[in-house]
Amino acid sequence: MKSIPFFVILCLLLLCSCQSKLNNVEELKTKGKLFIIGGGKKSDKLVSELIAVSNLNKENFMVILPMASEEPDSAVYYTAKQFIGLGINSNKIKAFNFNRISQPKIQIDSLKKASLIYITGGDQNLFMKSVLNTPVYKAIHSAYQNGATIAGTSAGAAVMSTKMISGNELKHPTYTGEFHSIEAKNFELATGLGLLPNAIIDQHFIYRMRMNRLLSVAMENPDYLGIGIDESTAIAVQGDDARVTGDSQVVIIRKTNKTNIQVKNGLLGSKDIRLEILLPGEKFKL
Repeated sequence: MKSIPFFVILCLLLLCSCQSKLNNVEELKTKGKLFIIGGGKKSDKLVSELIAVSNLNKENFMVILPMASEEPDSAVYYTAKQFIGLGINSNKIKAFNFNRISQPKIQIDSLKKASLIYITGGDQNLFMKSVLNTPVYKAIHSAYQNGATIAGTSAGAAVMSTKMISGNELKHPTYTGEFHSIEAKNFELATGLGLLPNAIIDQHFIYRMRMNRLLSVAMENPDYLGIGIDESTAIAVQGDDARVTGDSQVVIIRKTNKTNIQVKNGLLGSKDIRLEILLPGEKFKL
C-alpha cells in the first residue's frame, strides 16, 4: 500500500484548521439573543424585559410556537394575552402550530423574519418531534442568526440545548416528579434545538428540587455547563454572555476536572464540581 505524501497530509491539516476557524466565525456572526425562562408564573416585568430585548415595535412581529403543549390553542391564547396587555398590538402576534406533515412555506418565511420567536411550555419531546430535521428547525436557526430573539419557558427552555433533558428516567421509568438519587445512565438526553451548544438546561429548578438530576447530567457530560433556571426567572443570552433576570436564582454546575468521574454500584461520584448560585442581575460566561 502506498504511503500518503507528507504535503497531502499537511494540506488536509490546514484545510481542517481553516474550516474550524470558519465555523468559529459563523458562530460569532450570530446576531440573535436567547431569553430562557425556567417556567412558572411570568411577571409582567419579566415579559416587558423580553419585549425590550426583542426590539418589538410597530414594524416587527412575534411568532408563538405552541407545539410542546397538548392544548396549543390555550397556550397561544394566554401567551398572547399577556403580550397584548403589555402594549403589543394583536396584529403583531402570529401563532403557527406546525407538525412534521404541515409546514407551509408562507409560514416558514414568516418565521424567518420574526423579531421574537416564543416557544411555550408543555413537553419538550413533543416540540422536537414536530421540528427536528425540518424546515421549521432551519427557520428558527436562520432567524436567530439574523438577529431574532428566541425565547422559551419550561419545555421551551429545555429545547434550547444541543443535548436536551427529555424528562425520562431510564432506571426509574414511573414518573413521580422527584429525583431521589445521583446515578449513572439514568437520565435520558435527547436532541434539542442546539441554540445553546455548550450547556444543558434544566427548568423549574429550585422550586421542584431538581438538583440531583442536573448533577447527574453534568457529571456524565463534563464538556457541558449545567444550568438550572428556577421558576419566574430567566437567563438573557447574547453570544458568550448570560445574565440572570426575574425573581429567583440560577444554579450553575461546572465540571472542573473532566476525567475525575467515578461510578460505583451505579452511583456517580466526583470531587471536582464547582457550584454557583446566581441572583438576579448577576452575569456569567457560557
